[in-house]
Amino acid sequence: MKYIFVTGGVVSSLGKGLAAASIGTLLEHRGLTTLMQKFDPYLNVDPGTMSPYQHGEVYVLDDGAETDLDLGHYERFTSGVLSRMNNLTSGQVFDSVIKKERRGEYLGKTVQFIPHVTDEIKSRMHQVTVDNPDTDVLITEIGGTVGDMEGLLFIEALRQFALEVGKENVCFIHVTLLPYIKAAGEVKTKPTQQSVAKLRELGIQPDIIICRTEADLDEDNRKKIAMFCNVERKNVVAFRDVAHTIYECPLDLRRDKIDRLVVDKLGLGHTPSPALEEWEKFVQRVIHPKHKVTIAVAGKYIELQDAYKSIYESLIHAGAHHDTKVQIVRVEAEAIEDHGAKAVIGDVDGILVPGGFGDRGIEGKILASKYARENKIPYLGICLGMQIATIEYARNICGLKDANSTEFNKNTKYPVICLQEEQKGVEDMGATMRLGSCESILFTGTKAADLYDNVDRIHERHRHRYELNSDYQDRLQEAGLVISSVSAEEGLVEIIELPNHPFYLGAQFHPEFQSKPNHPHPLFSGFVAAALTRSQL
Repeated sequence: MKYIFVTGGVVSSLGKGLAAASIGTLLEHRGLTTLMQKFDPYLNVDPGTMSPYQHGEVYVLDDGAETDLDLGHYERFTSGVLSRMNNLTSGQVFDSVIKKERRGEYLGKTVQFIPHVTDEIKSRMHQVTVDNPDTDVLITEIGGTVGDMEGLLFIEALRQFALEVGKENVCFIHVTLLPYIKAAGEVKTKPTQQSVAKLRELGIQPDIIICRTEADLDEDNRKKIAMFCNVERKNVVAFRDVAHTIYECPLDLRRDKIDRLVVDKLGLGHTPSPALEEWEKFVQRVIHPKHKVTIAVAGKYIELQDAYKSIYESLIHAGAHHDTKVQIVRVEAEAIEDHGAKAVIGDVDGILVPGGFGDRGIEGKILASKYARENKIPYLGICLGMQIATIEYARNICGLKDANSTEFNKNTKYPVICLQEEQKGVEDMGATMRLGSCESILFTGTKAADLYDNVDRIHERHRHRYELNSDYQDRLQEAGLVISSVSAEEGLVEIIELPNHPFYLGAQFHPEFQSKPNHPHPLFSGFVAAALTRSQL
């Protein structure tokens, strides 16, 4: 196996994850098999207990691992299906080292950062290598910024690992900022020089430097960076701000032939130039669509771009599939509580209520689902959004006044949503929910079955503690609510829908975690199609 390590310098949020994912895309389109991995230096075991204000959305993998949102980019940009082995944090590293020490696995030795902690980091890469023998290239992104105290052990582990597997099998790529100073009218290379100097102090010489820049990279600056950073001029690559969509990133990096640089460095032979025709067609449909729909997303973290990252990307995928631009209207659920759904949401082609935790804005989301139901506006409820739709239906159609979830009101008279039995008594918050891919049965003759092309069973990813209370299923169904899917093992409700509505569907799982650019998720595709139909009325 060959290895690519992507580090970052100067500032965070430079787009290391997108750079790594784009390189994966280009290598896959050259016919190589890639696998992506993320090392996060923070001490949390995983981001599962972090607030979206701290870390954006939590991306869930098939095996139930709660991971960094960059793994969402990895799965969307490449064909790989990732697992918990593809995301490592300092918290996991130290937890493992301490447990080994307590079990006596270090044979009485003094446990130290080097070699024991760095060995633990390296062991993850060795294990992934063993588990994926058919993979050509493992691409590992290192979170944070070079020089950060918490990242030093990861950098040291990479230095050691490169020596162990042979430097001819490793390519170090460093992503830096190339700022344009408006007052001076110049692009400055000094931050890049300083960042690379810090990396070289730690024992790593980058093979390729990716310069994140608003402007283009002229030859004078390319030559200066090459000279001061000890790399060949052709290995200084511009990573420009893309104009329309992140899916332009692989095409932008291809301009400087980064895939060819990587292939040459790693000695991967004469692989063909990347066949990017289908990717380019997708990008063109995103940039120049024939149609347009407006979809309101009503949530509690609506001001944060990354809180609902996968949902926004899934809407883009579905929109491109229908040659449609999805104009997203971000709606604060609390504003609906204060001013009403009609005043805040207005005339839109679709309403989506995403997942979440806590009671803030809940009544506003319930009003949003009612507004969609009564006005025949296409509605998609995801996880909590499905529970919201159930509560609203129980209150206003079944006559169960004040029906609620025990998450928000433990003493509700009508707990139509309640805690799963196995969740009762659970005190630890991390990795204790129903997580990961579960099999569900689809019922024939339903909208959901039609969207999934009438397959019998589906596999979808979950992240929740509360479920539709089975004690209320009959009453809800008698009032017209259709249950179109249940879990294969426990019979828990997975999808609800309304038959006499253009599109009104709630899913207990998270379909956004399985949508890809040229393969939109069926539920998102159906939702956007219904919104498009409404827009053309």
